[in-house]
Amino acid sequence: MPTPKIKRNYRKARYVLYKETLVDYREHFWAFLGSFVGLGIISYLQYGLFTPEDYTFLIGSFGASCVLVYGVIQSPLAQPRNLIGGHVISAIIGVTVQQLIPDILWISAPLAVSLSIVFMQITKTLHPPGGATALIAVTGSPQIKELGYWYVLSPVLSGALILLVVALVFNNMTAKRQYPSHPKFTHFKKRIIGRLKS
Repeated sequence: MPTPKIKRNYRKARYVLYKETLVDYREHFWAFLGSFVGLGIISYLQYGLFTPEDYTFLIGSFGASCVLVYGVIQSPLAQPRNLIGGHVISAIIGVTVQQLIPDILWISAPLAVSLSIVFMQITKTLHPPGGATALIAVTGSPQIKELGYWYVLSPVLSGALILLVVALVFNNMTAKRQYPSHPKFTHFKKRIIGRLKS
C-alpha cells in the first residue's frame, strides 16, 4: 500500500504534468524568445569555429538544454546548478575518458556517458544534455579532442553561462514565470517587484 509521501509526490507530479500541458500563449512566447536568443548567441559565436559535425553535436546538446531551461523552468533538472554543473562535470568526465581510452570508441563512449550520469547524480547536478556533452568530448573530431580540458571552458562552460544569463532575463520578464524556482529567489523577487511598484 502506497505511503502518504508517495501519494503526495504522485499528486505533485500529476499537477506539474497537467500544468505543462495547458495552452498558455504567453508561456510559449517567452519560451520561444528565450531559446531563440540563447541558442542564437551560442550558434553565432561557435559557427565556423568547429567542423560542421562538431557544430551540429554541440548545438544539439545546448538545444536540449534550451528545452529544459526555457520550456520547463520549474523542473529540478533545469535549475542553474544543474545546467552549469551538469555540463561542466560531464565535459570533464568526457575529456578524461577520451584521454585515458582514446582509441577504443565502443568502450570510451558508453563509459563517458555512464560516468557523467553517476557523477551528476552524486553532485546533485543531473542535467540530461550533459550526457551528450560527455559523448561529444569522446566522439568529436580531432579538433575537439585537441582542445583537451579547454573544451570544458569553451564551448561548454561559456555556452551554459550564455543560456543561464538569457534564462535569468527572459524567464523573469513576467510575474507568472520565475527562474530559478527556489523559495529564497521567489521571496527576493517579490521584494524587488514590491519596491519597484511603490
